[in-house]
Amino acid sequence: MKCLCDEIAGKVVKVSPECIGHLWLFENLHPEELGALVKTALRRKYESGQSIFMQGDRADQMFLIKAGRVKLSKLTEEGTEITLDIRKGGDFLGENMLSEEIEYPLSAWCMEETLLCGFTKKQFENLVLDHPNIGLQVIKNLSKRITWLTTRVGSMSLTHLEERLYRVLVNVAQEHGTRHQKGLVIQFPLTHEDLSFLVGAHRVSITRALKGLKKSGKIIQEKRTLILPSSHLDNPLSF
Repeated sequence: MKCLCDEIAGKVVKVSPECIGHLWLFENLHPEELGALVKTALRRKYESGQSIFMQGDRADQMFLIKAGRVKLSKLTEEGTEITLDIRKGGDFLGENMLSEEIEYPLSAWCMEETLLCGFTKKQFENLVLDHPNIGLQVIKNLSKRITWLTTRVGSMSLTHLEERLYRVLVNVAQEHGTRHQKGLVIQFPLTHEDLSFLVGAHRVSITRALKGLKKSGKIIQEKRTLILPSSHLDNPLSF
């Protein structure tokens, strides 16, 4: 049977092969639990630049990104928008719905045409009541995600800007890039402004740091594509 997500996306949008029951949050589920997830899931399509949810909105839904790319950002008290993460097909949004928080702590913006597959809070709670193992696996997999995010926060505390920037680029390439004979390729454009939010530095400083990384051969830029050579990835933090 053809996946409903494929039918909704059409022929133009590239759909992730990941089913909602196969992504990191729902690993190790039994076939009947997977079937219940797929049957219950809601599908929604968004255009580039459209918000999925805004910081402060009621947190009552969570989604698998079936196609597209989404930027997660947070607005500070000073009015500055900080980019916290970029997620692609196969990643998840709205995990904080599983906690006691009632509002989304950040905003989600579509960077391109995006298709989501997910649940309302009420739907998911009913699924867990009917299939307790789903809840158990979610707890285990969220713990793994927390460990990864802790590593990301640690990289931002480093004092050397080029090192901080390179760590962020390595994380982005490993999460969203593709492998090439030259190394890891970030095939979508990242502006200096995006990088400044991810690293926590001024855009002018990011420009200087990028020049330093290019000069040292740690990154190669081909038009709007960034390549992280394999020779440096073997020892990515040797500054």
